[in-house]
Amino acid sequence: MLVTERRSTWFRILFKYRGTAFARMRGRLAYSTLLAVAVTFVDLKFGYFHPDLTVIPFTLVGLSLSIFLGFRNNTSYDRFWEGRKLWGQLVNTSRTLTRQLLTLIAAPGGDAGTADTDAISEFRREMVYRLIAFVHCFRMHLRDQDKYEELRELLSATELESLKPELNKPNAIVQAMGFRLRDAWQRGWIHPMHVPILEQSLTSLTDIQGGCERIKSTPIPFSYTSLIHQIVALYCIALPFGIVKTVGLFTPVVVCIVAYAFYGLDAIGDEVENPFGLDPNDLPLSSLSRMIEVNLRQRLGETELPPLLKPKGGLLS
Repeated sequence: MLVTERRSTWFRILFKYRGTAFARMRGRLAYSTLLAVAVTFVDLKFGYFHPDLTVIPFTLVGLSLSIFLGFRNNTSYDRFWEGRKLWGQLVNTSRTLTRQLLTLIAAPGGDAGTADTDAISEFRREMVYRLIAFVHCFRMHLRDQDKYEELRELLSATELESLKPELNKPNAIVQAMGFRLRDAWQRGWIHPMHVPILEQSLTSLTDIQGGCERIKSTPIPFSYTSLIHQIVALYCIALPFGIVKTVGLFTPVVVCIVAYAFYGLDAIGDEVENPFGLDPNDLPLSSLSRMIEVNLRQRLGETELPPLLKPKGGLLS
């Protein structure tokens, strides 16, 4: 995610390049502007284009096109914002489940020997670490990454090896958490009335994962996206032919401004459609994952914590 400075002035933002739509559509914009220059030169030099071609068709098409682009961009942003809300829910659910693991898992009657106390403390730590592993694994799952060596400090070698053949590794980790909670219940460490509470937290993790996977695996229909691209391209290519008799020498300037608007809106819709990628305006999943890890480790009383991620070059991953 692109992070701007709090004191950024209007003029500084005006001339930003990195992370803007211009970075994605500069080639298209240059082509349309050069075409407008060529059309203007031909018309001024040879009077080639017929004066009956007016700007009225372009006005009508431009109005309709702007409405379609606005609708598509709203749809793309809804996907982006839903993804952010789901990850905000993941932050809350992780903190809640950690609190439940630390408070609801205890020896029956609160009367435990030293051995049981150590075993329960180790079990709590194991479960919290497994929850942290789920968060990191989920991030990599959404980004199609395969860097599972990051989980070596969080999971045992046996469990890490068992994850390799799994097609959905985050789901496998949640399943393992369910099995371990069942073991704790059978040992009497979890009161029967508390089992549904813990199970509901696991269900929330599954619901969050399913919501993000739905966004990732169900893009905006290709036919709709393709049609928008085609209409924008045709409009910007045909525009100089329609306005050259009216605008004359300033045709390239007008075409550049109009094309910048339409190509830019089109590019923005493409970029925010999938909020889980690594584009400059995608969600900072690595930063959110690290924040969750630090929060949960602190609940365990740890003091040697990994640092929170900071923006690098204005980008927060």
